Amino acid sequence: MSNITVSIVQASPVFMNLDASVTRAVGLIEQAAWRGAKLVAFGETWLPGYPAWLDHSPHAALWNYSPTKEVFAQLRRNSVVVPGKETETLGKAARELGVVIVIGVNERVEQGAGNGTLYNSLLTFGADGTLLNHHRKLVPTYTERLVWGQGDAAGLEAVTTSAGRVGGLICWEHWMPLARQTLHTSGEHIHVAVFPAVHEMHQIASRHYAFEGRCFVLAAGLIMRAGDLPAQLTTADVSTSSPNTLLLRGGSCIIAPDGSYVVEPVFDEETIITAELDLTLIDKEKMTLDVSGHYHRPDVFDLKLNRGPRGEN
Repeated sequence: MSNITVSIVQASPVFMNLDASVTRAVGLIEQAAWRGAKLVAFGETWLPGYPAWLDHSPHAALWNYSPTKEVFAQLRRNSVVVPGKETETLGKAARELGVVIVIGVNERVEQGAGNGTLYNSLLTFGADGTLLNHHRKLVPTYTERLVWGQGDAAGLEAVTTSAGRVGGLICWEHWMPLARQTLHTSGEHIHVAVFPAVHEMHQIASRHYAFEGRCFVLAAGLIMRAGDLPAQLTTADVSTSSPNTLLLRGGSCIIAPDGSYVVEPVFDEETIITAELDLTLIDKEKMTLDVSGHYHRPDVFDLKLNRGPRGEN
């Protein structure tokens, strides 16, 4: 395998509406496939949208605050059950279009360990429609802890796909050195880095990841407007601005194994970013750095990983 065409969907879901968001996702995947993409990536919790209201309401964290409870309940009702009808729909789209799909979701656990918990999850579907990987964010960041539980290492790996070996991490996991090393060791060709928006520090983390891991990085962000915030938690500064004022500005980009941009960051617009990747560049860059190979010292460092689901540890 040498060349592969990939796309990042930088767009808004239908916030807090799971059915409509899945329908929109399938339509956008079709558009990317028509452009020749064999791998299509979406940003963090694209289904049914990132809970930016946590950072746009001074009251969101108040104990027993009724508006926050209402919004959380709506988020919970519109979260993805894995497996479930939404994963079946996405798997069918992957199979019929012959593409690999990587998409961030709000996940709801229906039964068993963790029943009732929401997770920030990343799903990878193979081109045959199979759900190949299911990763839950290890540590929700700051205000995110109000809505999501802590994930586990069960899906902390790259998987073999028709587009090469594909892995992914979620937002601030890119500042967790051992999580990065675990993915590097699993042999990524393409890494999908999902964020609410890929601002400057996220760009730095993504470029560093590509250079360190000697892989291509698809850094995927969302578009979100002030009008997408739940009305119950809209603050004065947001409510007086235009509904089209951008809160999440995208910033999606594609990065080569030497840390350079294949496609520079795109802000402030809904678009499908598409590029052809030459995977032979990975071989060339590994000559000088290979953190899971010749630049690794297993006799000095011993990384142990517990892959058991959190509820079974």
